[in-house]
Amino acid sequence: MEVKNWHKETVGKRVVDALKKNDFDAIYLQTAHEATEFIMKNVRSGATVGFGGSMTIKNMGIQDKVKAAGGIVIDHGALGLTREEVVATAKKEMLSDLYLCSSNAITMDGILVNVDGMGNRIAAMNFGPEKVIVVVSVDKVCLNEAAAFERLQTIAAPMNNKRLGCPNPCTTTGVCVNCQTKTRICRLYSVMRKKPMTTDITVVVVGHSCGY
Repeated sequence: MEVKNWHKETVGKRVVDALKKNDFDAIYLQTAHEATEFIMKNVRSGATVGFGGSMTIKNMGIQDKVKAAGGIVIDHGALGLTREEVVATAKKEMLSDLYLCSSNAITMDGILVNVDGMGNRIAAMNFGPEKVIVVVSVDKVCLNEAAAFERLQTIAAPMNNKRLGCPNPCTTTGVCVNCQTKTRICRLYSVMRKKPMTTDITVVVVGHSCGY
């Protein structure tokens, strides 16, 4: 365990340094608890907090803490919403005071690689919210962009399809087969090589395993 923690911290801090060279604000935190505390320092009473459908954020139990702090939760993934309500809520998230999400992959040289179905998370990460915090586990660190896209195909896409109950081939094969189904959720791809010019983004790299 000691060696694993050493490796996670070494890789995590190297990625943070690379992110800073790419103009991102970035920090390495060892545990999900530390990441939660960091996020909550950015939540103020009455502020709107948008959630980008991240299992990493969901597993941290942030929503209840935001509500307890007087924040207003905006979550298109809330149970019971119609398709129209999902879209309307996702649009509201794009103008939230604080937007919380994760990244499907991150490279050793500080590049964020993502895939979306609607494109709402990719859009909000790049432009709209007053503040964006991206929480990404060191488990998602890849050597380069090619390895990041491979991670999307072999881990992120099939696991998210399974989680969402989408009847796509990857839920049977366990890996992407570049399906052409109407229910395909891998529709928009994003490579963030530098921080967007006008968006305040902090990337929190966490040593704790969380999310897909």
